[in-house]
Amino acid sequence: MLRIITQQADVVSELQRICERTHDEQVFNKEATVREVLLSVKNQGDKAVLHYTAEFDHQTLEPGELRVKGSEMDVAYQQISKDLLASIKLACERIEAFHRQRVPKTWVHFGEDEVVLGKRYTPVDRAGLYIPGGRACYPSTVLMNAIPAKVAGVPRIVMVTPPGRDKVINPAVLVAAQEAGVAEIYRIGGSQAIAALAYGTETIPKVDVITGPGNIYVTLAKKLVYGTVGIDSLAGPSEVLIIADETANPKHVAADMLAQAEHDPMAAAILLTTDTGLAKKVQLEVDRQLVDHPRRIDTEKAIAHYGLVVIVESLEAAAEFSNMFAPEHLELEVKDPWSLIEHIRHAGAIFLGDSTPEAVGDYLAGPNHTLPTSGAARYASALCVETFLKHSSIIQYSRGALAKVASAISTLAMAEGLPSHADSVRIRFDADG
Repeated sequence: MLRIITQQADVVSELQRICERTHDEQVFNKEATVREVLLSVKNQGDKAVLHYTAEFDHQTLEPGELRVKGSEMDVAYQQISKDLLASIKLACERIEAFHRQRVPKTWVHFGEDEVVLGKRYTPVDRAGLYIPGGRACYPSTVLMNAIPAKVAGVPRIVMVTPPGRDKVINPAVLVAAQEAGVAEIYRIGGSQAIAALAYGTETIPKVDVITGPGNIYVTLAKKLVYGTVGIDSLAGPSEVLIIADETANPKHVAADMLAQAEHDPMAAAILLTTDTGLAKKVQLEVDRQLVDHPRRIDTEKAIAHYGLVVIVESLEAAAEFSNMFAPEHLELEVKDPWSLIEHIRHAGAIFLGDSTPEAVGDYLAGPNHTLPTSGAARYASALCVETFLKHSSIIQYSRGALAKVASAISTLAMAEGLPSHADSVRIRFDADG
């Protein structure tokens, strides 16, 4: 049953425990396995990828089967319903429209003394998208990763996803990839897929940035290859924190909590409320909605271990607890959410009001659903177009502008013990320079 806490002294320790649920000793012990996989793929390429795909995913592939064929991708359209195709297309349109508004522009400023300063944005050459499999298929994750890469102008987008039974990739995933502009797909998953993207193999190209969520092995692999490639974030199990007052509907709150809990046995669902009556109603409603739940076992585990209801003294106090937790998803189910949002500093995505369930953000609102978890919203943001861009500074000085600052540059250079830095300016003004 969903636990209710009324003692404020217990709140901090419970929120910290849930936030750090991926930091236990068992997680650290998995790093040794991941390091072995990374090293093997780096040294042996396709051979290691095929070996670990057989060992971990129980699928025996030939080298020629790694890449998904165009014919398989075309057939996928015939294997999904018209309604699903229409929904994928709608989500595509809305996600792309949102991200096109956020593309940073190269800028140049012409200052005094013929000094030109600016910033130039260019996309990475190759992006690698990891799309998880396992407990479910995720066409929405394809769209959320591929569309920002496309909008950023990445020339080559490579997608990897674990093979299902009989080496098959879910058709909805293949259709979503094509609708988002991805044509290069490989049927591999796990840490071996991250290694292949980071180091390259005979078949799979080395990329510059890897994005997309995955299980703990995928997350650890992304952590360990960071520096060789860029990554979006270290996404952990999903989480939602809901702040609700007496105006909230307990059925809606319970459904939103279960919508996160059904993701994974380590998913977190937390309610902070000023209303004791609402807390008890939500507790009962969660139990009621779990009775015939199709994913009941995993969902019950998540609720039992990482589900929590906290009764707080005020909405301002709830906001402070939320800021401490820095949730991936934050729902403000209160009478005046726009006033409360002024107190929120840390959250991956914020959903305002009763008619904005977190699921709207998961699928087609537009903002990305790949978000920082486990407290990372204190310093990190959602996956976006900028994830696939890097910027270069632009600097141009005229001779006159350089002359005005030459002495200051020389002084600073000599203070740091770097005489050639000073000389590189001075020599330009020598008679024989």
